[in-house]
Amino acid sequence: MSTVLLAVVAVILCILFRLLNVNSQPQKPAIYGMDRSFIENILFVTPFLNEPYIPTRLWGFSGHVQTILHSLIGRVRCPWPIGGRISLVLPDKSTLTYDLYEPVGTKQEDDVTVAICPGIGNTSESVYIRTYVHYSQCHGYRCAVLNHIGALNSVPVTGSRIFSYGHTDDFNYMIENLLERYPRTKIVLVGFSLGGNLITKYLGEDRKKPDNIIGGISICQGYNAIDTMVYLLQWQNFRRFYLYVMTDNYRNIITRHKRMLLSPETKNKYGLDEKMIVSAGTLPDLDEAYSRKVHGFQSVAELYRWSSSAFYLKNIKTPMVFINARDDPIVPEPLLPLIREYVCSRDKAMYLELAHGGHLGFYEGGLVSANPVNWLDRALVGLVGGLVMSHAKSSHSCKESKEPLDKIHLCY
Repeated sequence: MSTVLLAVVAVILCILFRLLNVNSQPQKPAIYGMDRSFIENILFVTPFLNEPYIPTRLWGFSGHVQTILHSLIGRVRCPWPIGGRISLVLPDKSTLTYDLYEPVGTKQEDDVTVAICPGIGNTSESVYIRTYVHYSQCHGYRCAVLNHIGALNSVPVTGSRIFSYGHTDDFNYMIENLLERYPRTKIVLVGFSLGGNLITKYLGEDRKKPDNIIGGISICQGYNAIDTMVYLLQWQNFRRFYLYVMTDNYRNIITRHKRMLLSPETKNKYGLDEKMIVSAGTLPDLDEAYSRKVHGFQSVAELYRWSSSAFYLKNIKTPMVFINARDDPIVPEPLLPLIREYVCSRDKAMYLELAHGGHLGFYEGGLVSANPVNWLDRALVGLVGGLVMSHAKSSHSCKESKEPLDKIHLCY
């Protein structure tokens, strides 16, 4: 009996070791781009980007654990940054809010505002956003965080819609309002997951954008919603599980605001069937029953193409930095060649690809308990500083980086 028990324990341990990927070792991020000068300017400010990222030893090498912990707890010992909420009534009667946070540390020489677009259904109250905002504040940056319409329990939906995967007008309204308050500020856009897609699409759209925007940073987006959904509908690597969670969260937002979103007038206007919305098992089902109708598309494929930043990349003229992890279970590795190829054809574009980190996790340090500030928080503060310095073309930004370039894939 003891031999059988030992064998069972051994099998369980083997499975755990396999799932936790504990045999992996820290690796340097792979850095892609064709603009050597731009990359070296960024590395001058953030030399640690060319050093190994060291995940939390026991569980940090698992993309699943990183992703699930990010979803459940966000960050360790999260602070509450001090700020105020701005409310705007839009032309379509929707109520848009964003939170504004002034610097609390030593102010930067330039007036810099970081305009943040959170992930799907997230807001300024999301733990990972609060941690990053506080860390950014302490480094002298003003922060503005978009609250996706419908995502805050405390803010009622006053129009006939909530946020969508590709609707960038809400972010544009925030930027316009920011510039009314701070007309001389330099703006760096930062987007997480869905927010990364939105800020990238915004920068590539055929619309007038203020000259104050000096750079953008996209984290863990999938670039092409059509291809992403093909992978998420598969059970491989538990992707269907993540799709179920995202579907449930999105559906809950709709039903929470059903008095406005599913009123008889709204259902008649858009031809909505409430039973189909409530029973939708996947995001494509929910988008067929709700999203594509509300946003005026003939098919879900048409909605996804309109929403995907991949089809707007070629029009971007703003300096950009993209970040993804190869073990992200929501954005599988086969989706990443697109962005590698893009940065290899553009000036002032850089792509950081990490072996580990999951989806928006990037926890680091420790054996079991991770550091309160993670690799991503540190990287984003450094990247904002690098984009500001690159924009200013200061004497420092002209210096050559002394970091070895063995992990930089320069494309000529």
